[in-house]
Amino acid sequence: MCASLLLAGCGGGGGGTVSTSSSSGSGGGSSGGSGSGSTSTTAYNVANATIDQGPAGLSDANEAAVNIMYVNVTICAPGSTTNCQTIDHVQVDTGSQGVRILASVLNSSLLSALSPISVNGGALAECTQFVDGYSWGPVVTADVHIGGSDTATTGESAPGIPVQLIGSGSYSVPTACSSGSANTTSEDTVATFGANGIIGIGLFDEDCGTVCSSGASNGSYFSCTSSANCTGAAVAVTSQVVNPVHVLAAMNGITDNNGIIIELPAVGASGAATVTGSLVFGIGTQTNNALASGATILTTDSYYGYVSVNFIGTNFPQSYLDSGSNAYYFNDSSISSCGSQSVAPGFFCPTSTVSLSATITGNNGAQSSPSFSIANAVDLFDNNPTFAAFSNLGGAAGTDGSQSFAFGLPFFYGRNVYTAMENMDAGGTDGPYFAF
Repeated sequence: MCASLLLAGCGGGGGGTVSTSSSSGSGGGSSGGSGSGSTSTTAYNVANATIDQGPAGLSDANEAAVNIMYVNVTICAPGSTTNCQTIDHVQVDTGSQGVRILASVLNSSLLSALSPISVNGGALAECTQFVDGYSWGPVVTADVHIGGSDTATTGESAPGIPVQLIGSGSYSVPTACSSGSANTTSEDTVATFGANGIIGIGLFDEDCGTVCSSGASNGSYFSCTSSANCTGAAVAVTSQVVNPVHVLAAMNGITDNNGIIIELPAVGASGAATVTGSLVFGIGTQTNNALASGATILTTDSYYGYVSVNFIGTNFPQSYLDSGSNAYYFNDSSISSCGSQSVAPGFFCPTSTVSLSATITGNNGAQSSPSFSIANAVDLFDNNPTFAAFSNLGGAAGTDGSQSFAFGLPFFYGRNVYTAMENMDAGGTDGPYFAF
């Protein structure tokens, strides 16, 4: 659905960048490694994942990405295995649905071969709302490949799917998009988006579903009859930007379309310059993606993908696990926030690292009470200006997040985290669910 969880993914679309103009320093901690599972990164259903300081475009803005997980994604013209381009630094987001690529990173041959989908006599375009801003661009049909050796023939394939081209400049941003949320920041460049694209592989099949197919005033989809005339449009589910996992093609008689696993190593208290791990497609479909014995399965509601979290005696019923959030996001007035003019505005800055725990309860009644810690973000960034991974980074969820507790990418370090698709049997339990 539209809210699952495009608006919940802090860090998706540029929210995970910090200034690197602070004083230099050094720090310890893990500097990467392999996923904590036994997955071979050469398997076709596995994509190599990296947490680093982001794509080249960020350096122009004197920024660096923090806790953003990237993979390579190959985009091809429909039906072609030659008119293709492998895009690096595409963010992995389990809090949204769909493939979205910055138009500026595509070569002219591929860009010209990707035609917008037609709707209501015009070209289909989408306004994607994230917590920290919006992204605008046409929706085109493309073949998407990921995993294996990052080519059109060696990895998982999602052929002929709707993909958003962010910032193509073909159609002017309508007011209904630019003023459609509390944060009206445009994120249509690599520098503002924080990545060359995003691959939304959350719990749900499409990014909007029946909400956008039943009414034109959905705020997401528009029909553009000219470069300056884009009006709201109801869009059939089949034309909406789709979760690529949902439509993965069968390979060798196996379809890995029931979910994904993120495997990342642990990160020390001081952080790490880079981290390497794996994005694995399928849960229980092959020998390299079995649901771990003893994993806690936390089913979510079928509309928003929420679980419930109890933290310091308060219940947060709209909580979630999200690789697209670059920190733990929750409200706790006892933890000081960093100054607005500091290197880490919006993050927590306790005087000393605090150790915490929270109890997560799934719709199925299953519970887990993971422990975590929150460090002073200014100290982390100042002492380790070249580091991109921090396991103890947190920030306030704010008024809009008063009912939520977000377990962002720091929670994924040192764990295998499973995200199971809605209405699919994943290791013996139907999704949607999170497990770890």
